[in-house]
Amino acid sequence: MQKIIISILHYNSNRDTLACLASLMDSNLNGLEIKTYVLDNASRETLDIDVSTYKKIGLSIIKSKINLGFTGGHNLVYKNTKDVSYDFFLLLNNDSIVDSNLLQEMVKAGHEKKVGAVVPKIYFTKGMEFHKNRYSESDMGKVFWYAGGKLDWDHVMSIHRGVDEVDVGQFDKQEEIDFATGACLLIKKEVLNKIGLFDRRYFLYYEDADLSVRIRKADFEIMYCPHAVAWHNNAGSSGSGSELHDYYLTRNRMLFGIKFAPIRTKFALIRESFRLLLSGRRWQRIGIKDYYLKKFGKGSY
Repeated sequence: MQKIIISILHYNSNRDTLACLASLMDSNLNGLEIKTYVLDNASRETLDIDVSTYKKIGLSIIKSKINLGFTGGHNLVYKNTKDVSYDFFLLLNNDSIVDSNLLQEMVKAGHEKKVGAVVPKIYFTKGMEFHKNRYSESDMGKVFWYAGGKLDWDHVMSIHRGVDEVDVGQFDKQEEIDFATGACLLIKKEVLNKIGLFDRRYFLYYEDADLSVRIRKADFEIMYCPHAVAWHNNAGSSGSGSELHDYYLTRNRMLFGIKFAPIRTKFALIRESFRLLLSGRRWQRIGIKDYYLKKFGKGSY
């Protein structure tokens, strides 16, 4: 029996969280035992549900009085499950829907000795695609949000392979990758025992890139498993292209890049930071200032 801890952060969308839990309830759990923890991350919409109706997935609710962000929220679930027996820890966005065989396929891919983490094929939720006018009705729900990822060290960016492409089988090979999205990520317990979970300084964004680097530095592989499928409402809690994006992406890109990037890229980042201080958008400027002032975590936003 393989045991899985599932960590879901609830923030301001009961509809999304309930839909995510419903999809987990439809999961094929043959040979699996799961315990699901939903952290209410100081949400304005309190998740008021009867956990006894979710016995199949072992649901528990944890409440935080303050917004701990993506990093702090999952770290709290991880901390609260230190004494729970499990083999895998699954990070899952509350605005995601999982295929009934996702858990089975991810665990199967995770059995390889060198594999430390597994990510699935992720589509945009039908109707949530960026460029809806590009696709036929039959294509909707089959447009990639993520088909594995890579880290671009020249520009200090995490890149989703296949984003906005319709799935015609071009990413159906199971293979090692170097960037795992935190939207749906299965991690072996032995990896977490060795490197921990998230660097809490990020709060939101680039934390999964940081974790990906640390997994690989610990000599584990990150495996893309195309047979495991999920659907994701992009930026369901934060709003794509928002001031929040400007702040956290700008500040945390500096934090991640200076921590891990090659020397020449670090110098380029520093030059770019001075340009943003002079001519960037308001929350980009604040993000750069906070990086140099070491104002991390939730920061100024």
